[in-house]
Amino acid sequence: MKFLTHIARLLVAATFIFSGFVKLVDPLGSAYKFQEYFGADVLNLEFLIPYALPFSIFLILAEIMLGVMLLVGFKSKFTVWSLLVMIVIFLFLTWYSAYYNKVTDCGCFGDAITLTPWETFYKNIFLVVLIVFLLFTTTHIKPILSKNFAKWISFASLFAFLFITYYVLVHLPIIDFRAYAVGKNIPKGMIYPEDAKQAVYKDTWIYKVNGEDKEYTTEEKPWELEGATFVDRKTKLIEKGYELPIHDFTMEKEGVDFTEFLMQKEKLMLVVMYDIAKTDKKAFSKVKEVTTKAMQDGYDVYAFSASNQEDFEKIKTEYKLGFDLLFCDETTLKTIIRANPGFVTLNKGTVTGKWNANDADKVKL
Repeated sequence: MKFLTHIARLLVAATFIFSGFVKLVDPLGSAYKFQEYFGADVLNLEFLIPYALPFSIFLILAEIMLGVMLLVGFKSKFTVWSLLVMIVIFLFLTWYSAYYNKVTDCGCFGDAITLTPWETFYKNIFLVVLIVFLLFTTTHIKPILSKNFAKWISFASLFAFLFITYYVLVHLPIIDFRAYAVGKNIPKGMIYPEDAKQAVYKDTWIYKVNGEDKEYTTEEKPWELEGATFVDRKTKLIEKGYELPIHDFTMEKEGVDFTEFLMQKEKLMLVVMYDIAKTDKKAFSKVKEVTTKAMQDGYDVYAFSASNQEDFEKIKTEYKLGFDLLFCDETTLKTIIRANPGFVTLNKGTVTGKWNANDADKVKL
C-alpha cells in the first residue's frame, strides 16, 4: 500500500506542478482562457470577466503549490482534500466544454500541450481516482526529511512563484510555447505540410421515406431509394486532422490584405496593441522613441491592433506617431505577444525579437 501511495503521490504532484508551471510562466494566457469560460456563450458569467487575471493567478498558484506540498509532504490531509476540490472543479469545466463543445482547448497545460476537451476530461477522471485513493492512504504521505524542511520548501516555493508571476506580467513570459515565439516563421506556420493528416468526418443523412424521417449512413446511399426525400444532413468529426499552428493572421489596411507583401520585409516592426482603449497611455512616449529610432534604422513600422482607425488616429495625433495602422483579430494579437503595447520585430516573416513596452530601453534593432 505504501508503494502504491508513493506512485500516486508522485503522479498527482508531478501533474499539478507541471500544469501549474506552464501556466505560471504565462498567466495572461490563462486569464484569456477564463474570459472565454466566463463569456455569455459558455458559463454566462460575464460579470467575472474583469477579474479573470487575479482569478487565474490565484488558481495557478494554488495548483502548483498543492503539487509542491504533496511532493514534499507538507500538511498532507489539507493538501489532498484541496486537490480533490480543485480537480472536481476542473472536471466539471472540462465536461461542460466537451459535452457542449464550448471551449475547444481548455488550456489545462497552457500552450505547452494542447488537449481536446474530452482528452482533458478523461485525464481529470484519472486524477480523481488517484486523489481519492490518496484520501484513504494519507497516513502514508510523510514529509521529506522533516516537517520543518517540508514547510520551508513550501514557503520558499510560494515566494519564488510570486516573483515569477510578477516578472512575467511586467515583462513577457519567460518561456514562450506559442507559434509566434522568437525564431518562428509566420508564413511557414500557415502552410499545410504535404503529408498533413486529414480530418475524418461521418455524415448522417436524414431522408423522408413513406412519410417518416429516417437516418442513413453514406454507404446506404439513401438518395437512391425510390420516393425518398432529402430532409437534412448531420456531419460529425470522428478524428481531428492536422491543425495549422498559425491561423487568423492577417495584416489589413483599409480592407486590403498586406500580409504576403509585409512578410517579405527584412526589417519590420509591429507595435502590437490589441485594444487601444486598454493600452497604457504612459507607454506611448516610449513607443514614440523606439519607433522613431527603428524607422531611422530602416524599419517599416506599423501599429498592429483590433481597434478602429478613429481610435488610432487620436493617439497618433496626440503623441505624433509616424506610422500607420494594420488590423488583425484581437485573439491573434493576444497570442502574438502578452503585452499591450508590445514590440515585435521580424525578418522575412521570422520573429526576431519581442519586448513589452516596459522594456523599451532593451529593444534591439
